[in-house]
Amino acid sequence: MGEEARYLPPELPVLLTGMGKVNAASAVAAVLAAGPRPALLLNLGTAGALRPGWAGIHEVATVLQHDLDTELLRTLTGETYGAPLSLAAEGAVLATGDTFVADDAERDRLAQRADLVDMEGYAVAWAAAQAGVPCRLVKQVSDEAGEGAARTWQESVDACARDLAEWAARHFA
Repeated sequence: MGEEARYLPPELPVLLTGMGKVNAASAVAAVLAAGPRPALLLNLGTAGALRPGWAGIHEVATVLQHDLDTELLRTLTGETYGAPLSLAAEGAVLATGDTFVADDAERDRLAQRADLVDMEGYAVAWAAAQAGVPCRLVKQVSDEAGEGAARTWQESVDACARDLAEWAARHFA
């Protein structure tokens, strides 16, 4: 989202994918197909915390889709669709889905499997993996997923964008 990328260093190539898995996967796939392929695809963005006390910037070790029933699909077809993706040796577990989590019960359900929740991470990582491009996901906690998350995201996105830009400048500029 433009709001999340507002302060990134101008020398970094930036792709704004828009919200959701379809937008993210198709935007990344189109850029990677057009070439040249980058040495690394870095996804910076905001995420909701699924557990109390989670704040700051986190690199993602594992990303999964929370809105795809991988086990049921395996039972029905004998094939695995949407298996979790491993990205780093250590870090957070990120749950990606096409729902902005603003419900306490949904947050608590997801917290049994993940630390953070977003709407694009899995799609970005999947598209990169399909193209054979290494991928890192780095997420700034913008809110505690659950009641009030939408308001909190709107209030915190500018500060989150500044924190992500500072992180990117330290690591890539």
